Amino acid sequence: MENVLRPLAVIGGSVLLTLIIGWATDLLLRKADERHHETPLWGLLRRARVPYQLVLCAALLRGSYDQAKLLLEHRAGIGRTLTLVLIGSAAWLAIRIAGAIVETSYSRYASARAHRDPARVRRVRTQVELIMRVVSAVVIVVAAASMLLTFPAMRAAGASLLASAGILGIVAGVAAQSTLSNMFAGLQIAFGDMVRIGDTVVVDGEWGTVDEITLTYLTVRTWDERRITMPVSYFTANPFENWSRGTPQMTGTVFWHLDHSAPLEAMRTKLRDIVRECPAWDGRAYNLYVTDTTPNTIEVRALVTAKDADDIFTVRVAVREEMIRWLCAEHPYALPRVNTAHAVPPQGRAEEGAPERDGAERPRPALDKDDRRPRDGARAESVGRPGRR
Repeated sequence: MENVLRPLAVIGGSVLLTLIIGWATDLLLRKADERHHETPLWGLLRRARVPYQLVLCAALLRGSYDQAKLLLEHRAGIGRTLTLVLIGSAAWLAIRIAGAIVETSYSRYASARAHRDPARVRRVRTQVELIMRVVSAVVIVVAAASMLLTFPAMRAAGASLLASAGILGIVAGVAAQSTLSNMFAGLQIAFGDMVRIGDTVVVDGEWGTVDEITLTYLTVRTWDERRITMPVSYFTANPFENWSRGTPQMTGTVFWHLDHSAPLEAMRTKLRDIVRECPAWDGRAYNLYVTDTTPNTIEVRALVTAKDADDIFTVRVAVREEMIRWLCAEHPYALPRVNTAHAVPPQGRAEEGAPERDGAERPRPALDKDDRRPRDGARAESVGRPGRR
């Protein structure tokens, strides 16, 4: 009977104690989150309750398993398994706690500077995400190394690996040259303020917003919701446009091809009314000029401003649409036209024997009242023609 109750008491007690401690901890974090709405720390720490309970359960079982006297012939294997679970869950817990602390610090920083310096906030966001990836990678590597060192054979192999670390480093560097270059480029982007999450960029003719930056790749979200994934080394080796660099304010242009009689002063007045009614216009500047002319049309350019790339697109399409609608309704003569006219040669100037154009009639000579002979002025036209009898 003791052989049955002892394992049940040890294992059941460990699991029950884990559940009680986990429930109590979660209850305290929930109350703290309800009491302190100004910080998201307590709510973020609640996300770590699963690895927290795994750490508790693995630690209790690892410490009390010898008292259970269960499967004594497999005691070493079970103990090593519990140790591996404990190391893995501890690494998971450490990553969750570090993420909660970093996210809380960033939230406070962003809420204090979001309106005063949004570019600085985007820079810090980029650095925070890359730092978290580096911390996660370091924790995972340390946890994996700790797991391997629990095996006696791997301890001996580790000593030999340390002795040949220089040679292995050279070989690994040559084999993973592109990967290492991307990693260093990611760190350069993060701390060099070259491009940040949320920046509006133009890469290979594609306009979009930087959606994600990692140590190896960067994702750009285009205006039509596509995702362009590129290695971060591209941004350190090739030129690209960053419309959010410095101040995000932008200037845009709108072009029309109109008739030479277009009412320019009325168009300037209408442009003023359009931009004043457009919420995306930032109020800095607007103007309208004739920038080019052709034999048939003139090129009219309107210049408008906005606070960022998204708003400048909205202002441009609004100005283009409203101006065309107004011209069609109020000044239709200003729209481009193609002038056409019949080409009729002057009377009496046609050369004798000249070929007639397709579809064109030669002028007929004027006849006398008796319709029998041409008048004197048109007598040259009848030379060489058979007369009537």
